[in-house]
Order: sequence, then structure tokens, then C-alpha cells
Amino acid sequence: MASDTVLIIGGGPAGLEAARLVGDLGAKAVVIEKRDHLGGTPIAENYAALTHGFRDAEEAMDEMMRGVTHHPNVEARLGWEVAASEGNAGDFKVTVAKSGNGASEVLNAGAVIIATGFQHFDPGRETQMYGYYEYDDVITLADAEHMLKHHKFVKPSNGQAPERVCFIQCVGSRDRQIGNEYCSKVCCGISSKQAIEIRQQVPGAKVFIFYIDMRMYGYWENEIYWPAQEKYHVQYVKGIITEIIRKGDRLLVRGEDTTMGRPMEVPMDIVVLAVGMEPSRGTKDVAQIFGLKQNKYKFIEVPHDALDPTATSVPGIFVAGAAAGPKDLDDSIGMAGAAAAKAVALVRRLAKVTA
Repeated sequence: MASDTVLIIGGGPAGLEAARLVGDLGAKAVVIEKRDHLGGTPIAENYAALTHGFRDAEEAMDEMMRGVTHHPNVEARLGWEVAASEGNAGDFKVTVAKSGNGASEVLNAGAVIIATGFQHFDPGRETQMYGYYEYDDVITLADAEHMLKHHKFVKPSNGQAPERVCFIQCVGSRDRQIGNEYCSKVCCGISSKQAIEIRQQVPGAKVFIFYIDMRMYGYWENEIYWPAQEKYHVQYVKGIITEIIRKGDRLLVRGEDTTMGRPMEVPMDIVVLAVGMEPSRGTKDVAQIFGLKQNKYKFIEVPHDALDPTATSVPGIFVAGAAAGPKDLDDSIGMAGAAAAKAVALVRRLAKVTA
């Protein structure tokens, strides 16, 4: 007889939403999370506030986590990883292993939802000379989130408040030289959100955003982009940055102002690299374990991401969130709902067939 359990791999926003909805629909959900905590990247990377809406990230994720940990139909297993899988839709036998103690167990599931998310691009792989591992005051969006969360946005090199801060967009995205031709979708919005937060926490700082072109989605335009310029006086400069070097106790940002068509050199105290999304190690691992096709960037391939965005190459296995490619939070939550509904519908249909 087909199993009525839906196994969800990953306890981030998409996995939590999928698990809660599976439970709300009256089916049993089991969440497998390799970390020792739920919440995914927003918690692991100490995000300050979510884009869009500026809602406190920890508060929002706590609410999502309570929706799972207090749900009678949902079981969350922390510190467990998927080790192997066999079977088909309605009767997957998935071996999970407990980190550290060598314990393993076989779980039976009628359907599986992959919600293993993304990881931030490592700027040490960048072909241009941004010096992330060379200069303390070159940081990433994730580093900035951590400082903003603790209301301590200072120069890492000396602990002083910065007078000049800039963001460099598309680090690890839209770059053919490193093979990431795709747009990571969220970096422009997150950079603008952080620029506003920096101006709120360090009112005396001048903030610049160097961009190829700004890509905002939905309400981000009115909620983030225009307020950043009109209320918080963030300066957007269309240009390409090619090099960062140290000059005295500051950083010298070199590149080209493409609007003016001339080279530029601008001193900064902190440079924030707007790093893009890449598939997480977990996404690549589970794709191999479940035999899922991956696209050229190693995200899980969706046969038709417009008409059926949660399908994978294996019947009975669905995908939600950034495991299928760069996604903002809105898209991830929407995919999680669709994946949950389809997974529950599948296990119930198969249960009737095999009853």
C-alpha cells in the first residue's frame, strides 16, 4: 500500500512552508534538516530583515518554525541527512543518517519535496579583483546582514563607523567567465534594503550602489528602490567595477562610469559585494541520491518552470524554492504551497489505487 507520508528535505523557508501545508491538508510530513536547527539560510546567516517588507528575519522565521514544531501532523528531524533512496512514487524508501553517531534509518514516503536551497557565491572565485579575502573592509551581503542585525555596522578593520560605503552588484551573477550567466534576482533588492538600513543606523554615511542595471520585482520598486533614493539619498551609479586596492586606511574602488563614459576612482570605507546564488551542496547531493536531472548550473531541473514549477524529472519528487534556481522569498513560499498540494494529492490518489 502506498505511503501517506510526504518527506521534505530541508528546513528553510520553503521546506517549513511545505511541511506546514502538508500537515494542514491532513497528511503526515517529515522534515529532514542536516543542521541542528530549522530556519535555513536566514537563520544560519544571521539575516537582519527580509526583502521585501523589512520584517525582522528572526521573528518571521520563528513564526514559521512554530508552525511546524507545534503541528500534530509534522515531525522535524534535526541533524539528519539523506544517504540513499530507492523505490517509486507512492513507495520511496529513503535512508537517512544521523550526523555524528552513525545511526541510520529507512523512512517510507509516498512523495518527496526537495527544499535544499542555495548558497552564497564565494567571491574568492570572482575573476575580477575585489579582494574579499585580502581586505577586511570588503564584505558580502551576508556579512552586512550580520552586522545590521546586531546594529553594529562598522569597519571590520578598526571598528569605526564608516563615512563612505558602496555596493558592487552582480558578483558571481551574470558573469560568463565563471559560468554563471543567470541573474540571481534578489541581489538588487537586498542591496537597496541594506543601503536603507545603513543610512538608518549610520546617518552620516554616504552610500553608493554600483550597478550594471537595476532589477526590481513587483512591489520592490516602490517599497525599496525609490525610497532608497528619495528618502535616504542612496546614490546609484551605473558602472562596472574592475578593481579594489588599499589606499591608506581606505579602499580605492576603480572602474568605469558607463553613463558618463569615463573611468572613475572612488575612495570607500566599506565595500559590500552583492554575491549571487548558487546551488547548495545539499541540493547537488540530493539530486545525485534521487537521480534528479540538474540544469547546467547544477540547480534541480524543472521540465517546465512556468506551467509546472515544482515538477522534477522523477515522478513523485517535487522541488520548492532556490533548489530549482534563484528565487526570492515570495516565489519560494508560493512554490512550497504548490509542491505541498501536489504531493498530498499524489499520495492520496495512489492510496486509492492500491487500497
